[in-house]
Amino acid sequence: MELKNLIAHGDEVEVYEYEGKAVKVFLNPEKKEKCLYEALTQARVETTLVNSWLKMPKVQEVSVLPDGRWAITMDLIKGKTMYELMKEDPSKVDLYIDKMVEIQMELHSQYMPLLSKLKDKMARQIKSLGVIDEIKKYELLTRLDSMPKHIKLCHGNFSPKNIIINDEGTYVLDWVAARQGNASADVARTYLLLCLEYPEIAEKYMDKFCMASGTSKRYVQAWLPIVAAAQLIKNKPEEKDLLMKWIDVVEYD
Repeated sequence: MELKNLIAHGDEVEVYEYEGKAVKVFLNPEKKEKCLYEALTQARVETTLVNSWLKMPKVQEVSVLPDGRWAITMDLIKGKTMYELMKEDPSKVDLYIDKMVEIQMELHSQYMPLLSKLKDKMARQIKSLGVIDEIKKYELLTRLDSMPKHIKLCHGNFSPKNIIINDEGTYVLDWVAARQGNASADVARTYLLLCLEYPEIAEKYMDKFCMASGTSKRYVQAWLPIVAAAQLIKNKPEEKDLLMKWIDVVEYD
């Protein structure tokens, strides 16, 4: 397998187009466990979404490249992301946000008892942080523990950049962070991503989701210090000031 057509990349992975498929390559050959875990997570979500109108790239193969790196081969989904469409035609932003909310609510209608728990992941992330003191960690972990436990499908990285709508249907991409958990935690996470990447629509998204789902905005906001702390694990200097500000907020108006 000779991979030349790079179509996306991150800190730990590169994605290539190869023979009509997308090949996600883990740059570190020692990431075997992460590769296999991601493939298993995606396969479990695939099984659940069979009865949904939503689609996702299906895993075709897990392999080891000649240089020892692990790779996941999956469907290549072509088309513009919702993020790109929003940028191209700002006049339709409200319509795209409505569609985004509809998609996320459909995801949350799925139950995923076989996936790992979102609360467990967040607890590990908060405990590992070195930039906040032990008192603040205790406060965050206590708040996290008090939140209702659900087994809904949470994407974990749901944003306009991970949605493609083409002639074949509506696709949601990037399932590496999918977990079972509380839908409002997933909404708070999306709100955080929008504040960091597309702040002009963040508040509108939050208001539309809460109205459409009948969820208290204050309840979603209660998750914000927790998701902000979990995001700190990525150690991005450009995000630190905003995240630390959110962590210090006890209650939202």
